[in-house]
Amino acid sequence: VGGACGFGNLVTSGYGTDTAALSSVLYNKGFACGQCFQIKCVQSDSCYSTIVTVTATNLCPPNPAQDSNNGGWCNPPRTHFDMAKPAFMKIAQWKAGIVPVSYRRVPCVKKGGIKFSLQGNGYWLLVYVMNVGGSGDIASMWVKGTKTSWLAMSHNWGASYQAFATLSGQTLSFKITSYTSKETIIATNVAPSSWQVGMTYQANVNFN
Repeated sequence: VGGACGFGNLVTSGYGTDTAALSSVLYNKGFACGQCFQIKCVQSDSCYSTIVTVTATNLCPPNPAQDSNNGGWCNPPRTHFDMAKPAFMKIAQWKAGIVPVSYRRVPCVKKGGIKFSLQGNGYWLLVYVMNVGGSGDIASMWVKGTKTSWLAMSHNWGASYQAFATLSGQTLSFKITSYTSKETIIATNVAPSSWQVGMTYQANVNFN
């Protein structure tokens, strides 16, 4: 729950417990948030044959005080998945703790449209973007009110983007470009003019 991507409660956000925190190399300053990976345990007596698909929801921070092979598992340039316990238990015996894995990026299969959780105030809009299908990730984002043109939003942290603009009382639309596929989609009239901070609104579109 929580984490460096800003997805909040992972159950209500739709991510469940098949999630992982990524080492900084994979996390890529937050642009990997929402990406999906297939992971399989290999070369260990603790392995199961199961392959699990996880969503990147957090950062596994480096620990320079520890050797990369003894505690500093997320130190650069190591690629490492710090998996949620239920996800790890699908691929290996829990007592193993750390196992070698093979992994690959896969498309994210999500039900429903992209979710936009709104924070900020009347002069600053901060949007957390969740339930992104396809590539699962975001490279850039724009917002449009009923009284504005498209406004470019800047990357705040994780999967959140911000706009310094007065948008209260306006119906909001969003435009999103994927980091991986470069595909762009427009979510029209996602939040009504009565939108409020702390609310989450779901679009009727998603990446394939």
